[in-house]
Amino acid sequence: MQQNFDAIIIGAGAAGLFCAARAGQRGRRVALIDHAETIGEKIRISGGGRCNFTNIGTSPANFLSQNPHFCRSALARFTPQDFVALVTKHRISFHEKTLGQLFCDESSQQIIDMLLDECAKGGVTLMHPVTVQQIHRGDGFVVDTSSGPISAPKLVVATGGLSIPATGATAFGYEIAKQFDVPLTPLSAGLVPLALDAPELERYGLLSGVSFDTVVTTEVPGNGSNAEFREAALLTHRGLSGPAVLQISNYWQPGNHVAFDLLPGVDAGAWLNELRARRPVVTSFAKALTEHVPQRLADAWTKAHAPESGAKAINNWTRAELDQVAALLKVWRLLPSGTLGYKKAEVTLGGVDTKALSQQTMEARKVPGLHFIGEVMDVTGWLGGYNFQWAWASAAACGDAL
Repeated sequence: MQQNFDAIIIGAGAAGLFCAARAGQRGRRVALIDHAETIGEKIRISGGGRCNFTNIGTSPANFLSQNPHFCRSALARFTPQDFVALVTKHRISFHEKTLGQLFCDESSQQIIDMLLDECAKGGVTLMHPVTVQQIHRGDGFVVDTSSGPISAPKLVVATGGLSIPATGATAFGYEIAKQFDVPLTPLSAGLVPLALDAPELERYGLLSGVSFDTVVTTEVPGNGSNAEFREAALLTHRGLSGPAVLQISNYWQPGNHVAFDLLPGVDAGAWLNELRARRPVVTSFAKALTEHVPQRLADAWTKAHAPESGAKAINNWTRAELDQVAALLKVWRLLPSGTLGYKKAEVTLGGVDTKALSQQTMEARKVPGLHFIGEVMDVTGWLGGYNFQWAWASAAACGDAL
């Protein structure tokens, strides 16, 4: 027998859970469907198991989209402070790490439990593991599921993107968009490690595990400017990772270089001149470079880029050699061969084209009653809690409008 609801939400991740809770607590009869055995797996593994649930510095500038102004309204109406208030109400202790990132003191499970508790307060009907077999649209929406048909005038797609398929991520949300002729922007892996090809790996691959502070840059396609981030980078057996690289991966395009400043905040020319003037004479540039980068990186970089492989005492460097090394220290260019794909990506770039949606309600303009929230949309945040904040903000906008 068909069950009837006011709203059906497909996907019980961060956005789906929060949207269901908001709508349920406003008196709506909500069915929340998920195909997974365990709810909130992406929340569970986030932040090293402690869930970087928001960023107190969130602004529209921290997001990428082909329609960059779309996120402004939702972010303004539901702020990081609003979510912190909810976390505090549930007596979840948390702390701030670098750059405004907020983490649970104990476990990501506390955020999942909080969201499930909020859904329970709203009387949400949670259906899992339940698969969606077909969706029909008439006066409203009928969703055929493995537990039977359900119907509602409102359908919310909160199915996430393609990143981390081990958590159950699929392309289902994009398929629903296509079914109802809602346009998509191109999809790609975001916040993802970058691969290096064999020659670069031969030179630097043995440095796997070496981390260094840097400013990383890459060219932003289309406008001739550079994106840049000051964070730690990590060399791996397959290429490049760490927060700085994950951040820059959202902007990197195949065929473009990424450039690392190995002396962030330091005038490389002045530092080299000071080394050349030191007494006793600095005979090992690699040893001197360890003032700024780890020993293994200093050795490999010196061998690759310093005059006569670094064997030449610095006081014997020519002005041209000094200037060349100074320039390379500030702009160490590497050419990635690609990304490590959705398996290692934290988010999916692109998605449901926000030009086709209302920024107030997340509703498809040409398909009344159909809404999209969270990662399935073409709104992607930086690393550091921004994508969770978009999940909460887009879910609140939709849930309050249902």
